[in-house]
Amino acid sequence: MGQFEHVRENIRRAYTAMRIARELPPADHPEHTVRLIELPPSPPPTPSSVSSRDDEDVPRGLRIATAWSWRLLVLAAAAALVLWLVGRLKDILIPLSIALLLSALLAPSVGWLRRTVRLPRSLAVAVVLITGIAAVGGVLTLVVTQFVNSFPDLSKNATEGIRTIQNSLRSGPLRLSNAQFNGVADAAQRWLDTHRDVLTAGALTTATTAVDVVASALLVLFTTFFFLRDGRRIWQFLVGLLPSVARGPLGAAGEAGWATLVSYVRATVLVAFIDALGIGLALMFLRVQLAFPLAALVFLAAFVPIVGATVSGAVAVLVALVTKGWVTALLVLAAVILIQQLEGHILQPLIMGRAVAIHPLAVIVAIATGLVLAGIIGALIAVPLVAVLNTGIRRLISHHHRPQPDGVVMSSMPS
Repeated sequence: MGQFEHVRENIRRAYTAMRIARELPPADHPEHTVRLIELPPSPPPTPSSVSSRDDEDVPRGLRIATAWSWRLLVLAAAAALVLWLVGRLKDILIPLSIALLLSALLAPSVGWLRRTVRLPRSLAVAVVLITGIAAVGGVLTLVVTQFVNSFPDLSKNATEGIRTIQNSLRSGPLRLSNAQFNGVADAAQRWLDTHRDVLTAGALTTATTAVDVVASALLVLFTTFFFLRDGRRIWQFLVGLLPSVARGPLGAAGEAGWATLVSYVRATVLVAFIDALGIGLALMFLRVQLAFPLAALVFLAAFVPIVGATVSGAVAVLVALVTKGWVTALLVLAAVILIQQLEGHILQPLIMGRAVAIHPLAVIVAIATGLVLAGIIGALIAVPLVAVLNTGIRRLISHHHRPQPDGVVMSSMPS
C-alpha cells in the first residue's frame, strides 16, 4: 500500500513537469526568460499509509498474536466483571436459581393438574407447592425424630469407639502415654479459652445466617410460585425486549435450555431416589442405626454430582463403623461403591441421555467454581447451569445459518 502511493506520487510529479515544460517559449524567442519549474509540494502522508508502512515492518505472526491478545483481554475483563457481579448479588441470584430448579421440577405436575383436573393456574400452582412443602416437612420431621431417638445410642457407641482408638494408640505402634494424652487435652482446653471470642462471633454469625436462610427460603417460595404461574409471560416479555433479528435464535435457544433443565432435574431426582433406596436397604439389611436419615442424606447429596455421592457414602460408612464395627463398615463401603458404579455406568447414561451429557471435567470445574462463589448451594446449581448453557449455545450455533421467524417463545415454560 505504501509503495503504490509512492509510485503514484512520482507519476503525478513527472506529468506536472512535462506540462510546464510545454508552456515554455523556445530558446531563441526574444522574450525568452528563464523560469524555474516549481513542483507543488507533495501532500503529507495519511495515517492509514503511515500505519500500513509500520505494519509492514512488524512480523505477521506478531500482528496476529497482538490482535488475539487484546480481544482475549477484553473477554477476560468481561468475565471478571460478570463474576464480580455474581459475587455481589449472590444473595439474590442463588434463591432465583433454586426457584428455577424447583419450577423445572414442579412444572409437569402443574401442567397435569390443569389438563386433567381443570384447575385454574393459580390454584394448581398453590396445590403443588403446598403438597411439596408438606412432603418435605414430613420427611424432615421423620429424619429429626429418628435422629433424636437414636442419639443416646449413637453417642454411646461413638464414645466407645473413641476409647477403642485411645487404647489402640496406647498399645499400638505409637505407644502414647497418659501424660501425652493429658497434654493433648490441656492444649485443647487452652485453644478453647484463647478462641472463645472467635467462637462467640461464630455463634452470632450462625444466628445471622439462620435469619438469612429464612429470608432466602421465603424468596425461593414466592419466586417459585410466580415462575410456575407466569413463567410463559415472563419469558415472552424478556424475548420481546430483544432486537427482532435475535428473537428467533435466542427464543429457540431458551426453549432448548429449558427442556434440558427439566430433563436434568427429573433425571437427578430419579437417580437420587435410586441411590437413597439402594443404600438405605443395605443399611437396613445390615441393621445399622439411622438407616432412614442416612438414606435421606444420600438423596439430598446426590443433587451434587460426583462429590455428593462420595461424601454421603463416607458418612454412612463412618456411622456403620461407629455403631457396628469394621466388618459392617466394609460391607456398607462395598454397597456404596456398587451403587455408585451402577449410577455412573448405567443410570446416568440411560436416564440423563445425550441431551444433558457434559464432560466430567466440566462437571468438576463447575462444582469447584460454584463452591468458591456460593458454597454448597453454588455447587448444587453449577452443573444444571452448565448443562443449560451448553444446550443453548449449541442451539444458537445450529441456528446461525438458518434464522427462525420472530415470535419464537419457550413453549415448554410452565404455564
